[in-house]
Amino acid sequence: MARRVIRWAFISLGWLTLAGAMAWATAALHFDIPIPDLRIPAALAYVAVNVGLLILLRGWRGKSIGCLVVFVAVLGWWLSLKPSNDRAWQPDLDRTAWAEIAGDRVTIHNLRNVDYRTETDFTPRWEERTYDLAAIEGIDIFITYWGSEWIAHPILSFRFQGAPPVAISAEARKEVGEAYSSVAGFFRQYELIYVIADERDVIRLRTNYRTGEEVFLYRTTATPDVARGIFLDYLRRANALHERAEFYNALTSNCTTNIRIHTLAEHAALPWDWRLLLNGKADEYAFANGRIAGEPPFAELKQRAHINAAARAADQSPNFSLEIRRDRPGFDAP
Repeated sequence: MARRVIRWAFISLGWLTLAGAMAWATAALHFDIPIPDLRIPAALAYVAVNVGLLILLRGWRGKSIGCLVVFVAVLGWWLSLKPSNDRAWQPDLDRTAWAEIAGDRVTIHNLRNVDYRTETDFTPRWEERTYDLAAIEGIDIFITYWGSEWIAHPILSFRFQGAPPVAISAEARKEVGEAYSSVAGFFRQYELIYVIADERDVIRLRTNYRTGEEVFLYRTTATPDVARGIFLDYLRRANALHERAEFYNALTSNCTTNIRIHTLAEHAALPWDWRLLLNGKADEYAFANGRIAGEPPFAELKQRAHINAAARAADQSPNFSLEIRRDRPGFDAP
């Protein structure tokens, strides 16, 4: 009796796994077939083939093997899809940043500094800036929410003495006419881009021009040496993406997982926590583990870290970065 129960439990688990794989393959065909008009027919054809196999083949082994073979064929096709840097990109994403590193001297090319009039009406500007790594002071982090308190978009900003901060945002690179979809982000719909930008660009976009986004600013406790190592690691990855495109993935290669890649050495000793899975709570986790400066309680610190009003007031000010930091917890008074 026990053997029979175990056998049927094993079979049931196998079918549930196969059903999940078939659902994923159907969605992959729907999203990733290069010709839009063929996406729905291809997905329907895949479902029809599997239904046919389930009807025509005998025994659960034959049925499962038949469906597995078709799934593997779809998976093989999906893995063959290649990312590209050569597409009709949105004008604010049509260049990839890269850097020349010579000792302590870093020259960043294609640093973005867009002149916005509205979220969709803007003049792209691409700059070349040179920084002295010996002047790096630390790292600040912006956390942006656009709906759920559980999901957010983090942006790291590297501070330099005597030079404007450098903000870096890992994003899905969108083509002209393309919008971001959280569901499509799990498939091969977007390439990954590291937007290296002036703070007034990536932060004002979210506070002053988009609607429904709330931005919080924290000072991290990273030392200059740690900041230097993380900054250089970001630049090396940006250079790699400039040379060879990679796919964005909402689960495995997104705005948060890419931060963790660059800060792995800093977080290796930290305990696992459920908040690591929900980046909307990453600030709370980081504060609890001494990675964010400021005094408890965290709820009060977070309230004071909200910068939307300050960013709107600073707007076109050349001292934008200074003004959004004024009187924030963890920041020295200017």
